[in-house]
Amino acid sequence: MKHLSLILLLFVFVACKRKPERTVEQSRTSGTVTILADESFASVLADQIEVFKTDYPNAEFTVIEGDENKIFPTFLNDSIRVMISSRMLTPEEDKMYRNRNIVPKTSRFAIDGIALIANTANPDSTITVQEVIDILQGKSAQGKKLVFDNAYSSTLRYFKELAQVKELPKTGVYTLQNNNDVIKYVADNKGFIGVVGVNWLISNQAAMAGPIAKVKMLGVKNLPGKKGDDAYYTPIQKNLISGIYPFLRNIYIINAEGREGLGTGLANWLVSQRAQLIVLKSGLGPHKMMPREFNLKNTN
Repeated sequence: MKHLSLILLLFVFVACKRKPERTVEQSRTSGTVTILADESFASVLADQIEVFKTDYPNAEFTVIEGDENKIFPTFLNDSIRVMISSRMLTPEEDKMYRNRNIVPKTSRFAIDGIALIANTANPDSTITVQEVIDILQGKSAQGKKLVFDNAYSSTLRYFKELAQVKELPKTGVYTLQNNNDVIKYVADNKGFIGVVGVNWLISNQAAMAGPIAKVKMLGVKNLPGKKGDDAYYTPIQKNLISGIYPFLRNIYIINAEGREGLGTGLANWLVSQRAQLIVLKSGLGPHKMMPREFNLKNTN
């Protein structure tokens, strides 16, 4: 019994000495949040989070990447309430959250372009939007072939909507596994046109230096009567910002936290001046151009 009493006293002494676990307040600048992200935009999101955390070290982010068909069901099942996507919620999807007394908030924070790439040995350096539509509708007379990242990506969904098709033709349009597969395939096969997000191309230049050196971006001419129908434009940054490149898509953050949490803080941050400069540095189009301020001093 004496030994038991000593053990109990020792346990109480150690418990009193143990420091209480530090709890982090859940707020706009601290706490934890899980984010679903279209894998095409994972790089620009990672850059934003890195800088956000330097200002707010008590913020912890978990990012789950996936294709659009994977992340949207997870978001709509209310498992995770913050998402980075190239499309907004449909009215039906929005209503699902409102029926739970949660109003989703959607903010655009960047503009991405979708590049068409070809093997450098390919004699063609341009293509029209109408030619792309013809390929997707199975009407191409030139025998041109498109290669996409995968069958469930936001990129393929964008082009199916453009061509107003629900099913792909049996020939002329092919899908692989991811964007890097597309770049490698086009680098090795000069008869194909790859379809890749500009953000992915820029962020993977170092890792994919070899294959990227073997491909080129095609200039694209828009449909008659639309902006960019006067010449062939490549998806360089100034053409994304001006909106003259035909294949543009917005990058949104959709926040359905329903409270003042870290997801709300990140959404506000992404449209701030500092975050928009990060977008500009990444080579994408910012949501809004920030004015440049000059400090002019009288040196007389």
